[in-house]
Amino acid sequence: MNFRSILIGVLSLCVSFAYGQEAAPDYSAFILTPPAPESPRINGPKIYGARPGAPFLFRIPATGVRPMTFEAKGLPRGLKLDQKTGIITGKARKKGTYVVALKAVNAHGAAERNLRIVIGDKIALTPPMGWSSWNCWGAGITQEKAMRAAEGLLKYDLVNYGWTYVNIDDGWQGIRGGADNALQPNAGFPDMKALADYLHTNGLKLGIYSSPWVGTYAGHAGSSCDSLDGKYWWVEEGGADTWYQLDKSKFRRDSLWYFGEYSFARQDARQWAEWGVDYLKYDWNAVDAWWLKDMRKALLATGRDIVFSISCHTHVVLGPVLQENAECWRTGGDLKDRWANILTGGIRQERWAGYTRPGSWPDADMLVLGRVGWGHGGLREHEHHWTHLTPDEQYTHFTLWALLSSPLLIGCDLDNPDPFTLSLFRNSEVIDVNQDPLAFQAMKSAGDENHAVYVKPLEEGGVAIGLFNFSDVPRKIGFRPHNLDLIGRQTIRDLWRQQDIGTVEQTVWWETEVAPHGVVLLKLTPGNPGHKLSGHMPYSNKIVKN
Repeated sequence: MNFRSILIGVLSLCVSFAYGQEAAPDYSAFILTPPAPESPRINGPKIYGARPGAPFLFRIPATGVRPMTFEAKGLPRGLKLDQKTGIITGKARKKGTYVVALKAVNAHGAAERNLRIVIGDKIALTPPMGWSSWNCWGAGITQEKAMRAAEGLLKYDLVNYGWTYVNIDDGWQGIRGGADNALQPNAGFPDMKALADYLHTNGLKLGIYSSPWVGTYAGHAGSSCDSLDGKYWWVEEGGADTWYQLDKSKFRRDSLWYFGEYSFARQDARQWAEWGVDYLKYDWNAVDAWWLKDMRKALLATGRDIVFSISCHTHVVLGPVLQENAECWRTGGDLKDRWANILTGGIRQERWAGYTRPGSWPDADMLVLGRVGWGHGGLREHEHHWTHLTPDEQYTHFTLWALLSSPLLIGCDLDNPDPFTLSLFRNSEVIDVNQDPLAFQAMKSAGDENHAVYVKPLEEGGVAIGLFNFSDVPRKIGFRPHNLDLIGRQTIRDLWRQQDIGTVEQTVWWETEVAPHGVVLLKLTPGNPGHKLSGHMPYSNKIVKN
């Protein structure tokens, strides 16, 4: 580890000991993202998919001073806009691609941007963005904690950058009941539909968790059962606590990790749709085609658009089945806030490049940024700490996930996030790289064990380039536009700083210094233009430095 990383770690520990675990390290000097302007700026995805006849919900993500009014011209028939909130709802019945002209207006100005709404067979045309509970609360998630996360997305303006989902992970499940004999919530969730309604009113969406096993990893009931009446043996034998979680002093949790004789996927899916669920994380290992398709059919039968996300380990041999039957799938185990895990998670993702496209997103796991948990006091008792990643490692983490087109799911406590963490989540230009409609996954064009240059083509014709330094010392990293098939003079934009930093001719080598474990994220335009070229191409060995 380099001296800079050690110094940062020591300072963080001093702050923690002086002020307790709640104190955040002061990383204000590392903030690169400029504040959003007071005038409107429309952010988030430029394309959005929904199925015909399914309930439609899209909140126009727009930063700027409120009050703000919205327009949406060219909406499909059946959809309507709330001009005060910017929330589009309804049901579109006719398939097609609709180019909708969005406009946001406040006292400081106006912003316009087109949104392509595609009514068809696919949803999640860009990687899902939101918050997920596991990295913060584990199996101790409750309705009240989920509500606080939603309030954090609203309070800290994250919803206006495209962060949409509030995903409840393992720990909500009780026993079966209701009209469909579906899984019902435990005491931590007194009214799941009320939670969904609150989220939808604010343009947010609800995610939930289950497993095709008899029991989940955390020891709660899954979506299969040994008995037709849906009663679970460990509950009947007194082996569950008041939260209907397996009592580890009586049974091993892995005694539940098997497929029951009876699938309750259809009952559970109908219940989730009735509550208003928009996202399902379905968790088991090894993932198999039969149980995957079983839940897929159940979700489609509800008539509701529910993003289907598979967890935890998947392998490329199952790629065609995953692409046909799910919107997202995890490519590895649970990510931890350690530098080695970030590198491994990113490298593992590269093998999935051929399967990344609109509606199909290999998932490198939730972000380990901000104040996270996992704890050591048992499944329902979590301790929190600020991520062990240094500021440079945090930039690398978010940048790599953005370039690889991974779903972006915040995993931290949103009760009181620090300014540095918020600056990572509120950079519209970096998020645009992740949400680019072209849906290419970045690939490594150069590098070795100490550095890498990742390149991602963008829909508008430009190219995003990530210069990664994996080593423990600063190093110069660069590129020649000609070697990337970029023609003519290129404008270089630093996306984290949101500013143009120079130009480079196509045959000139350009380089900059990158901090240890750090990254520089650039956008080059115009890329490879479509106009006719003529004449001799000049060649130069000149080096341009940042």
